[in-house]
Amino acid sequence: MQDYLKGLNEQQRQAVEHIDGPLMIVAGAGSGKTKVLTTRIAHLMRNGVDAFNILALTFTNKAAAEMKERVEKILGNTEARNLYIGTFHSVFARILRAEANKLGYPNNFTIYDTDDAKSVIKSIVNDMNLDDKHYKPSFIYNRISAAKNGLIDPATYKQDHHIQTEDARSNRPLLGDIYDAYSKRCFKNGAMDFDDLLFKMYIILTHFPDVLAKYQHRFKYILIDEYQDTNVAQYQIIKMLGAVHENICIVGDDAQSIYSFRGATVQNILQFQDDYDDVNVIKLEQNYRSTQAILNVANQIISNNQNQIPKNLWTDNSEGEKITLVRTLTDNDEGRFIADAITEMKLRNHYHNKDFAILYRTNAQSRSFEESLRRMNIPYKLFGGVSFYQRKEIKDFLAYLRLIVNTRDEENLKRIINYPARGIGKTSIERVLIAANQHDKTFWEMLHYPDAAGLKGAAASAIENFVTMVKSFQVMLEKSNAYDLAFAVGKHTGLVQELYNDKSVEGLARYENVQELLNSIKEFTETPDEEGELVDKSLGSYLQQITLLTDADTSDDENADAVKLMTIHAAKGLEFPCVFAVGLEENLFPNSMSLYDRADLEEERRLFYVVITRAKDRLWVTYANSRYRFGSLVQNEPSRFIEEIPSAYLDRTFTGIGSRGGQGSVGGFGNMMNQSFERMPSLKKLAEKLQKPATSAHTPSVDFKADDPMTMEVGMKIEHQKFGFGTITSLEGGANNRIATIQFDGGHGQKKIMLNFAKLRIVQ
Repeated sequence: MQDYLKGLNEQQRQAVEHIDGPLMIVAGAGSGKTKVLTTRIAHLMRNGVDAFNILALTFTNKAAAEMKERVEKILGNTEARNLYIGTFHSVFARILRAEANKLGYPNNFTIYDTDDAKSVIKSIVNDMNLDDKHYKPSFIYNRISAAKNGLIDPATYKQDHHIQTEDARSNRPLLGDIYDAYSKRCFKNGAMDFDDLLFKMYIILTHFPDVLAKYQHRFKYILIDEYQDTNVAQYQIIKMLGAVHENICIVGDDAQSIYSFRGATVQNILQFQDDYDDVNVIKLEQNYRSTQAILNVANQIISNNQNQIPKNLWTDNSEGEKITLVRTLTDNDEGRFIADAITEMKLRNHYHNKDFAILYRTNAQSRSFEESLRRMNIPYKLFGGVSFYQRKEIKDFLAYLRLIVNTRDEENLKRIINYPARGIGKTSIERVLIAANQHDKTFWEMLHYPDAAGLKGAAASAIENFVTMVKSFQVMLEKSNAYDLAFAVGKHTGLVQELYNDKSVEGLARYENVQELLNSIKEFTETPDEEGELVDKSLGSYLQQITLLTDADTSDDENADAVKLMTIHAAKGLEFPCVFAVGLEENLFPNSMSLYDRADLEEERRLFYVVITRAKDRLWVTYANSRYRFGSLVQNEPSRFIEEIPSAYLDRTFTGIGSRGGQGSVGGFGNMMNQSFERMPSLKKLAEKLQKPATSAHTPSVDFKADDPMTMEVGMKIEHQKFGFGTITSLEGGANNRIATIQFDGGHGQKKIMLNFAKLRIVQ
């Protein structure tokens, strides 16, 4: 046996040594597929296959570079540099550079990124005198992208009855005309967008038989990684390129097909055996990553999918710990529990921060985890997007709030004065700024005198309306809590409606993020302190609180000792010693939009399978009884996926600690976490305690026993464990959210108490 074959298990070796004919390698999670793929390429070259005749396609440049480096190391020479290896887009761009003139493009054609493409679309929408708020560039771009990945050109798009009906229902009947104009504009500019690199590759292969024959004979051996993530265009191109020799090797796992929203279809891998009669199927089922306990759960979960290639992961690793199922009262409790769990695991088991990953279904969920980690001074790295408070839509919203509190804040004023668009253009803003400098006034002060800046008509009227709106918010500032004011800002500025109207994937994410910000503010206003007391809930207080969060720095180094936060989609292909799979609630995971279609629900289950198989040593599955959604506290049901985990594989934990109060029995190391939280008062509360004059401590009565809060009435005399005796002067709020105003004796004064969280004894 040759040296590079040593260390391979039997199935891996079979996959490597297979040379001619179609080969399907079903590679389970953690089964060493990258090692198999690279060793197979090296084996082909050792057996006389020229590197120039091998095409290897991946989904990331990092994976391609790693494969090429490994092949070079195995062979001990530089022949691997002659491989056609890279992502679909990079390899096809290389081919199109050589063949573009056949399509009428220059060989040095420009490749538009997403922003370039949207800019072109926006100019076309304006040229057609259409409303760009309705024909949003981001929505149109995604629509055109989906069409290209489905190999639908503008002419076909405009003639397809189903597509036209769909566009008509969305009240965008001119999408086909925009697609047509966009294609012509790109062609005129000598440019292709990202999706064109697939679409034009398909076009050139179907329209020019000589080009197809050229590359069919050049690429005698084709290898594709992550085949379950291919879309229609990629599938058709590979089928054409491999039609002569049929030496196609695909590597993938149908159980990890989770990118249908990008156009990927699991059917590509499921029907591969139907495409080639003599296909050889090899399953890699030995897992080198996880404990057997984790694999038991993964196997059990995925077995509930009907549409799959059967397999059973196993390992020589230890049995390992059971999966910890954690139920918390609230989403904030969920964040605090995880921050405490990380602290405890580092102390007990000598893990590092970088050994932990928090994986969630949507980006908006990161907020509670970011806040909890920062409060515990645990460094973290957010992947797959900017930090929650650094996202544009969040910064835009906070800019309004900060301006209301401090109108001298010129930067935030400039940020939102014309967002959403209200007819205050760049020229008008520049004129006001110049006038402000000339008259030694702030930008805000100068906005009160648009005529002094030389502005008249519509521009002056728009500025006056803006000033009036902000002043109305300032009036609310004096009498409203942070949430009521923030809600008014979102509604009356049109900012929330602007985001809601954008139905693209990105637009939906931005809308969800703003809703999560409002949820955070609602949480702030309804959160009592440790004794149930409602303290300062003004907007200024909220902004002061989050300033410490937004100013905190996080490392840009992927290898830094920091906890990893990312969506499950972003985590695919990665592994971590300890994983927290969070938010396992119905309508969140699985997503509410997937509950009425088997294919969508099975993809959600594959997503859960992916998050489980990221874990090497320990796995926590968490969910919250309640979570703020759209400004309301929503009660949640546990995800159906939790019910699919046999109880024999679970350790159950309930934690009631958290910012909305409550105490619950805690299993595992939960009691320790309760104690550690009680020992760590915030600096703010510590400072408040130092500044407050001392009051006589109250010792609860010997017979103290809390009474049912539903029996409390105005005028009743009560006893509080800390504040002593007092009288209820008023009651407000619903049955599950009653707030009592109590006048206490002994210097404690008047306080507002949330009855659900405070223990009060009725005296009379």
